[in-house]
This record gives sequence, structure tokens and C-alpha cells, in this order.
Amino acid sequence: MKRLISIMLLGMFLAAQGFTQSDLQPVAIVRLTKSEPITVKQYRTEVERMEKQAGRALDTAERRQVLDVMINEKLAIQAAERDKIIVSENEINQQLQNLRASLAQRVGRQPTDAEFTVAVRNETGLELPAFREQLRRQLITQKYLLSKKQSLFNSIVPPTETDIVNTYTLAKTQFIRPETVRFSMIQVPFGADSGTKTKAKSLADQLMQEIGSNPAKFDEAMIRGQTPNSGYQAGDGGYLPRNLEAQQVAGQDFINTAFSLKQGEVSKLIEGVRGYQIIKVTETYGQKSLELDDVFQLGSRMTVRDYIGNALLQERQQAVIERATQELVTELRTGNPFQIFENNLKW
Repeated sequence: MKRLISIMLLGMFLAAQGFTQSDLQPVAIVRLTKSEPITVKQYRTEVERMEKQAGRALDTAERRQVLDVMINEKLAIQAAERDKIIVSENEINQQLQNLRASLAQRVGRQPTDAEFTVAVRNETGLELPAFREQLRRQLITQKYLLSKKQSLFNSIVPPTETDIVNTYTLAKTQFIRPETVRFSMIQVPFGADSGTKTKAKSLADQLMQEIGSNPAKFDEAMIRGQTPNSGYQAGDGGYLPRNLEAQQVAGQDFINTAFSLKQGEVSKLIEGVRGYQIIKVTETYGQKSLELDDVFQLGSRMTVRDYIGNALLQERQQAVIERATQELVTELRTGNPFQIFENNLKW
């Protein structure tokens, strides 16, 4: 019996070792300036991530496109390293801040760290550390592309006023600001364990009993919440639009409660994903069809005219990026500085 068990364990070990070795086999080797493999595991992980985002299995041609993109990226990064093009941690942090600001604009308030992490995972299929590394590679590639194709980017012509007006006329029905509120918020955070949630609920109930529906008492609690060791957080929650995207982030109960209040009114206690909340509505805005000189995003100075002009410019920039990328890829692939192992592409 012992001998049989030993043979079984040995078989399992060899099978696991074979699987690991298969994972480490290269599907391609890039060698523009150094030999760098793309392993079966790396390739499979990227294909599976793309399939999850697409919501379906990729066909053979699409899988090959994934590999082409991975090869192109490694070629560009090796070339950038050769030309001493680097990206600093500050540049990566700034890009992350820009993404947070974009999410804040969409949902009408600053997202928490947990909400931002979830948004990154939902959008990219990556956890934040892996997304940060992906962002670093993208920034290096972008810098290299810009350095090599500067003349193409300099040829971009900004949109004229006529371009902006014509675009607005065609898309006027799309420029509708949804019903929106601005609010102040008191939040008692809690963790995943029941102990912190029970403690948070006790403090939240105490605050709710103290505040009731009195706006002045809410303001007093807000001030205390901005001092150290208060046990809760308080501040301006920003602008909250009444749309599906905001509801996905804030939750249906939060949205329904916020839009049931009149300006100056205090809410009931709301149970969120990571905390108990009490809000007071400070500004209310009805649905509005926006004109060119109206503010596009509440809380900012960007007008509809500015927004359209930026969007048109980005379209022209994207067209140039695609052309420049194709030219650069052709140049980097000249001389076949990579090898693909066809037999390892299937798993």
C-alpha cells in the first residue's frame, strides 16, 4: 500500500512539474536588444483577461492579435530602454490621479480607495498593482512613440469654431444634464469583519439620534468629523447625477435617498458597502438641455464648447496615434527581431 501511495504521489508531482514546465515554455522570444521570452502562462493569462472583458472566447485570429500586441509592446519597451526613455513614479501616480478624477466626474464625487480599486478591476480585469505595472509599460511606449514620430503629432490641426458648432448641432439632443444634487456627507467606516461593523453601527446610531432631521446639528457633527480621532469622516460629497453609472457606484438606496431630499434636508441613516452614511443635500439641479456656453460638468469651468473642442481634438490625435503606431511597429519588426513558437500557441 505504501508503495502504491508513493507511486501515486510521484505521478502527481511529475504531472504538476510537467504543467509548470509547459507554462514556462515560450510562445515567442523578443530580441531587439536582449532575449526576452513571452511564456505560455503570460500569453494565456492575457488571452483569458481579454476573453473576460469581451464576455466570450476569442477565436484563433483574435488570440494571434493578442500575441502580436504583446510582441509589439516588448519591442517598443526594449527600444525605449536602448534610447534611455524612462517613466518616473510621479508620472505613474499622476496618471492614476487623472483616472480617479475622471471617475469622480462620472459619479459626481471623489471615489474611495476601495471604489477606485473595484472600478479598475471592473474596467481592466487587473488588480491595482498589476494595473500600475501595465500603466508603466503603456507610458514608456507612449513616450517612445512621441519621441520617434514627433513630426506627425505636430501636424495635428485644432478644431475651428465652425467644427464645434456643426458637431453641437448634430448631437444637441445628447447634451442633457441629468437631475443632480450636491451633498455633504458624514460616514462611519467599517471593515469586512462583523466586529467593526457593529461598532460603526453603534456610533452611526448615536450620530443619527443626535442629528435627527436638524440641518444645524448635522453641520455641527460635520465640523467634529473633520477633527482627528472623531471616529468618522465628514466633508463635501460633490455632485451626484441621477443615472445608472452613479447608482452602480453609490448604490440604489443611496441614490433613492439623495433624490428624495429637498435642498437643506438631512437623510435617514444609509448603509453603504464600506460605511454608514448620513447626508444633507446642499444644492439641487433639475434636468437641463445644455447650450454651447453652459457648464458641461457641474463643479468645473468646462463648457459644452470646451468639451466638444477637446473631443474633436482627441479624435484627430487618435487618428495620428494609430498612423504613428503602425509606422513604428513596421520599423521595429524590420529584420524579424522576434521568434514565434507555433507549437506552444495551443493549450
